[in-house]
Amino acid sequence: MGRKVAFKTLGCRLNQYETDALVTDFYRGGYQIVPFTAQADVYVVNTCTVTNASDHKSKNIINQAVKRNKESVVVVTGCMVNSQKKWFENRKDITYLVDNKRKNAVFSLVDAHYKGKILHPSAMKQDLFDFSVAEKGFHTRSMIKIQDGCDNFCTFCIVPSVRGRATSRPPKDILENIRQVLDIGFKEIVLTGVNISRYHYDGINFENLIDKILQTEGNFRLRISSIEPEGFGDKFYDLFSHPKMCPHLHLCLQSGSDRILLQMRRQYNLKQYYSMINSLRKQYAGFNFTTDIIAGFPGETAEDFNETCKVVHDIGFSHIHTFKYSVRKGTRAAGMSEQIPESVKRQRSEIIRKIAEKNKIEYRKTLIGREQTVLVEKIQKGIAKGYGEHYVPVEFKSSSEKNTFHQVKISGLSDGQDPVLLGY
Repeated sequence: MGRKVAFKTLGCRLNQYETDALVTDFYRGGYQIVPFTAQADVYVVNTCTVTNASDHKSKNIINQAVKRNKESVVVVTGCMVNSQKKWFENRKDITYLVDNKRKNAVFSLVDAHYKGKILHPSAMKQDLFDFSVAEKGFHTRSMIKIQDGCDNFCTFCIVPSVRGRATSRPPKDILENIRQVLDIGFKEIVLTGVNISRYHYDGINFENLIDKILQTEGNFRLRISSIEPEGFGDKFYDLFSHPKMCPHLHLCLQSGSDRILLQMRRQYNLKQYYSMINSLRKQYAGFNFTTDIIAGFPGETAEDFNETCKVVHDIGFSHIHTFKYSVRKGTRAAGMSEQIPESVKRQRSEIIRKIAEKNKIEYRKTLIGREQTVLVEKIQKGIAKGYGEHYVPVEFKSSSEKNTFHQVKISGLSDGQDPVLLGY
């Protein structure tokens, strides 16, 4: 193998998809893919900027890369490149800064560099969707990018500033991409983007797109990644009756208080949110919901927070991404009065996490005695590990290979803080 390249990805599944595509570019170019902790000729850091904590972590990772080998090419891409321009101004130890619109050109920049041709990232063509088919990424599932950007402009969110306005990928290209990854051998497709529920291209909306994907031949299943609870009707719910659809949604909530949802400029209220939950659970027993919660949004009273706790408890999400509200410069919420003290945000986050832990165990218990179709992701000492269609981790004894489906009868839960389903 030739030169060595290491990758570090922070943040969302969209970043993960784009990194997997870049890994494929470098692999095809003759590079050896090594762990980020190893010595490498090239370090690629795909950053996240959704919170202050994300910025801090991204900066630490960048500093690790530049210190590891002074002769290495260091490429920093992702959302922080757009949001933290001042921080990057005097960083002479970073070889290339590549914004999101040119992220697909990372390999071309590095390849040209080693051929003695120094290109500036701004000279590269902008294209949000022109990524290689990710056959050599870090994931068993194949993520498919269908959309980028967002037009919602929630008051707490910097994403529209760093990812741009909502743009949908042509359905023909999406279907071709899916056909390619299925031919490579992937068994699970995960649709990803910034706000995929707003997908719309030449009269084809999100439900129409899913319908077309489900008509694709092959032994695979389809999963929807994080989605906004906006404007879905019976057609969307009916799609989950298809055997290829996974009965799971990561349905973003953020707050259980209508007053706070309005302050956040979310595009739904609790009545609409509950309507989605109830419609899907009525049609599909055991349908799994996961979500995001922001604790300590400006002006969140104890009553508002208690309302969130009640909603979280009542719905019984099997997993919750809990965030302390983080002030993001350039967003409307950053200028709001009644900012919540860090100690209160920390306390509220911990309360949500404790409810979430209890909910997770209770939901997983409901799957005992049922079958799960598990996609094996790893084999360790005769134990196969993977996820069932409800997006819950399962372990069972097997000598099978990775990336294969298995029907597993769930017999119980493992011990420990994060118990997984055990089966046979």
